[in-house]
Amino acid sequence: MKILAVDTATKSCSVAVIDEKSVISEYTVNHKDTHSKFLMGMIRDILDICHLTVKDLDGFAVTIGPGSFTGLRIGLSAIKGLALATGKPVVGASSLEVLAYQISGSDKLICPMLDARRNEVYTARYRFKDQKLESEQLPLAVSPDKAIENINEPCIVVGDGSMLYQDLIKSTLGPMAVFANFTQHIIRASTVGQIAIQRFKSNDTDDAGLIEPFYIRKSDAEKNLKAILPG
Repeated sequence: MKILAVDTATKSCSVAVIDEKSVISEYTVNHKDTHSKFLMGMIRDILDICHLTVKDLDGFAVTIGPGSFTGLRIGLSAIKGLALATGKPVVGASSLEVLAYQISGSDKLICPMLDARRNEVYTARYRFKDQKLESEQLPLAVSPDKAIENINEPCIVVGDGSMLYQDLIKSTLGPMAVFANFTQHIIRASTVGQIAIQRFKSNDTDDAGLIEPFYIRKSDAEKNLKAILPG
């Protein structure tokens, strides 16, 4: 089983081809350029490197959010198009779950945080139990101090939001705050693919025609439109 996985939820952009045993190839960039400029080229390049075509793939995976409104739309549109054109299955993965999954092997509480702007973070809480990642809190968009409220045990914080509010986290949690390695703060498409393969095995896939971004909160454009519309 070969999966093409994509992440465009944050300023980083990642594309990978993986199978059930290994990462065949992965291409990750971390800069502020628009994903629309590079994503399809990255997909073409990684398939060429792997000597594969889209038809050789068994399925697709993509992060659906939370994250950048524009970035999520770009990644999801690309994968939906490929899935619908080929008739291959697709899996949408939570960007927060992917970040937590990248801390595989830890028995500590894991608190992924993504910068949501407006002095907020997207966050949730997870823990590995019997090598399986389990959710302990639903995804939220909250202030960083609320994100770490009531944490009274060692906790691994991960994601660009944890780096942005590092001083606050350290001053609030003290030695209970364990910051992930800097390589783990970027969402890796290979991790998206790992999660997807597990779901493919249990036939837990999404409808390519219906899968939508998971934003948590409304965009500024939606709020502005609602403010000017009558009623």
